[in-house]
Amino acid sequence: MSVIRKRVFAATLRHNVFQFTKRSFSSLNLPGQVLVEKDNVNQTHGIHFEFTFNPVEWARDQINQDFHNLAMDFNAHTSLVRVPDVDPKYKIAVLASKQEHCLVDLLHSWQDGKLPVDISCVISNHDRHPNTHVIRFLQRNAIPYYYLPTTKENKREEEILELVSNTDFLVLARYMQILSGKFLKCYRNDIINIHHGLLPSFKGGNPSKQAFDAGVKLIGATSHFVTEELDSGPIIEQMVERVSHRDTLQSFVQKSENLEKQCLSRAIKSYCELRVLTYEGKKTVLF
Repeated sequence: MSVIRKRVFAATLRHNVFQFTKRSFSSLNLPGQVLVEKDNVNQTHGIHFEFTFNPVEWARDQINQDFHNLAMDFNAHTSLVRVPDVDPKYKIAVLASKQEHCLVDLLHSWQDGKLPVDISCVISNHDRHPNTHVIRFLQRNAIPYYYLPTTKENKREEEILELVSNTDFLVLARYMQILSGKFLKCYRNDIINIHHGLLPSFKGGNPSKQAFDAGVKLIGATSHFVTEELDSGPIIEQMVERVSHRDTLQSFVQKSENLEKQCLSRAIKSYCELRVLTYEGKKTVLF
C-alpha cells in the first residue's frame, strides 16, 4: 500500500467550506484509510490528508477526478494529489554559486533517497575544476553541470529558463544572483531559496557578518519562496541555534552553514510532501 498525500486550499470564506474543514474527512466516504488529517480553519481553510492507497478500490486516475470534483464543490483554488510510490518524483534544477555546503548536502541527501526529487541539472555562475568533489559526483550520477558566468548586464536568464523549462520547481542552493521579475513570470513554477539569516533581519549580502557584528545571541537560517521583492517571499522553514561571545566569526559561520543545510533540506521535503500552503501573499501554513 502506498500513502497518498492530498492538499486542498479554499480561496474564499464560504459557510460550506468552513463546515467542511470542521468535519472528518472519513465522513466523505472515499476509499482508503485516513492516516493523517490536519487543517487550519481560522484563516486559511487549508486541509492536508494522508491515507493508504489501494489501486483495487480506487484507481489512480479516478483519484484526481474525485478530488477535482471535491475542490470544485468547496471552491478551492488549489488541489494537489501525490502518490509517492506511484507518481513520478518532482524534477528539479539546482542553482548554486561558489559556496558548496548546501549544494553538496542536497546532492548527498538525494543520493541517499532522503529527498523525493530527481535532479535534472546543476547550474552555476562559478566555474569548477573537473577534479573537484562536486563535478566528480555529478559525472558519476550523470547530472549535467552548466557553467554560466554572469555580469551585471547579463544574468544569463534566458539560457537558464531554457535549461529548466521541464522542471517542477527550482532550488537556489546559495545562488548569489537576484532573479528578475521577468524570469519569475516566465518560469511560473515555485522557486525555493535558502537565506543564511533569520528573515526579516539581516537581508542582503553577508548576513552572517551582519549578525556577528550586531552581537546576536541566536542565529538562524530561513528557507522561503522567491518573489520579486528581495528575501521577502513566504517563509517555508526557519531554524535557530544559540551563539555567544565565545564564538569566533569562523565558528559563527560554521554553525550558520549547518543550519542552512538542514533548513533547505527540510523545506524541500515539506514542499514535496504537500505540507506547505501559501496564503495572503506572504504567509504559509506548514502541516
